[in-house]
Amino acid sequence: MSEPLEALVARLLQVATIDEESGRRRLPPERDLCEALGMSRGALREQLAVLERLGFVQRAQGRGTYLADPTSEFVSSYFSLSRALGLVSDEEFAESRVMVEESIAEAAATRATPEQVAVLRADVDRMIESAESGDEVAALEADLAFHRHLERAVGNSVLRLLHAGLYHVLRADIAARRRELARTAGGGVSRYADDRVHHEIVDAIEARDPESARRAMRRHFGVAGTDTAEASEPGRLTNSGSGA
Repeated sequence: MSEPLEALVARLLQVATIDEESGRRRLPPERDLCEALGMSRGALREQLAVLERLGFVQRAQGRGTYLADPTSEFVSSYFSLSRALGLVSDEEFAESRVMVEESIAEAAATRATPEQVAVLRADVDRMIESAESGDEVAALEADLAFHRHLERAVGNSVLRLLHAGLYHVLRADIAARRRELARTAGGGVSRYADDRVHHEIVDAIEARDPESARRAMRRHFGVAGTDTAEASEPGRLTNSGSGA
């Protein structure tokens, strides 16, 4: 029986060496690795293939095998497959996104640097300008960039994985929601009011006001209960679906 991946990774760390050129953890050649771990070649290849699919192992032709920092791809794949199989509902994805975004906005209000705040404000300006000129593709990309830069301002690796996975799954939904908002607003500057709520989020972050940042994010998503009392009350997540 194969050992748990966690135990295997711990053993791989013990036998890995640091590549002087790249600074990455390099694994010994397959024959030496089998001997060091006391594993058959078939069992080792099977386990390494799993780690490679998850992004924790990278093979470079002619250079060797390395332990790696995974991207969000495996989280995105997990969410996408779970949605396709009906294991997680669209409502749960949407609710989770609100929860994550609220936490990120709140944390950013205590961590974002002035330079990061300036980037966020530029994202919002580009979002509004693109929408007003009718370039919904550019507006969507600016919208996604805003939330991505907001998450990066927090600097939490766990939130980064969750955020990337959720946005990968919900990207088409976000685009559709933006198109629907533009269609139903009937034209004019008022149709972009939802985009302008992003400026309230940035203002709160710049003011170092975590609670206002959380409430502004809730308004962006059209969540009921945006005053101080309701925003802090557990379970208050009635999403009207207006946020993009």
